[in-house]
Parts: sequence; C-alpha cells; structure tokens
Amino acid sequence: MPNSSGPLTAVVVSGGKQYRVASGDRILVDRVAAEPGSQLRLERVLMLVEGDSVKLGPEAIGDRIVTARVLGHRRGPKIDVLRYKSKKRVRVHRGARADLTALEIVSVGPPVEVEPRKPEKPARERRQKATAEPGPDEASAEGEASAADGPAAEQPRAEQVGEPQTDETKTEARDKE
Repeated sequence: MPNSSGPLTAVVVSGGKQYRVASGDRILVDRVAAEPGSQLRLERVLMLVEGDSVKLGPEAIGDRIVTARVLGHRRGPKIDVLRYKSKKRVRVHRGARADLTALEIVSVGPPVEVEPRKPEKPARERRQKATAEPGPDEASAEGEASAADGPAAEQPRAEQVGEPQTDETKTEARDKE
C-alpha cells in the first residue's frame, strides 16, 4: 500500500475498487487493456486532498484527473478454495490467480501530457523467416545445383526407366526418402 501523504492526494476508482494515490506512487489494479509504457487517465476521482482542504464530489473537484503510466502486467498470488463435507465424499478444490496491472501515478490534478516511457523489461524480439526471393548470385548457384541433380534424381528408379513399379521398387523409393 502506498504511503499517500504528499501535498496533493486523491481517491480514484479503478476496476470497482478505490485507491488513495499521490504523485509517484505505484499501485496494482485489476487488469487494464493498455500496453506497458503507455499513459492512462483515471478520470473517476472521488476525493481530492490539498494540504488541509478536502474536496468531495464532482462540483468541488471539477476537471481534475489522475494520470498514470502502465509499468506492466502481472498475475497475483494463487488463491486456493477448498470445500469439504465429511462423510459425504464431497471434496472440491478450485484455485484462481488475479490478472493485475502495475501503474505508476504521474500526476494528480489537471490533465498533463507525458511522453511514454519504454517498459522496464523489453520483450524478446523474434527472428523473421527469410521469405524474400533469392538475389541473382543465389539464384544462379541454386540453378546450377538443381540442373546437376536433374529431375531424374528425384524420381524412383522404376519411374525413370518406365518400368511398372513393384513392391520392391516402392520399398526402395521409400527407403531413399
């Protein structure tokens, strides 16, 4: 739980839960559909505290919002639920893990535009398969190799000569592959 004792704190709602936040706090909320490093606006502010003054309600708060940056997505601890009835052969075991999003509070107050920051742990880059056509040097090298093999090298012996295939020639062709 963050220690929201700064000069400007707010109570915001996210995922049906209320959080008391100040600028610089880091909180875990229910999963939010946003990419890590992106900026998020929490517009549902219930209470605003500036020093000794407390403002409640939408009339007093006005257009003040809370701006947060998404740090990443995590999963909470596993919660096991066991149900047992003695002498009845009823034993039910269920478990669940909450999907959470880590947020860092950037500002409390009027809307502020902040440039997005890269996530702390960059995602691994995947290699792309080479689907481009071969260049002129590669095409000539491949053409020479395929011309040397010829179409006759790929076919079984019986098909080359024009003889009918027997079980033995089928077996030989299969063994070559």
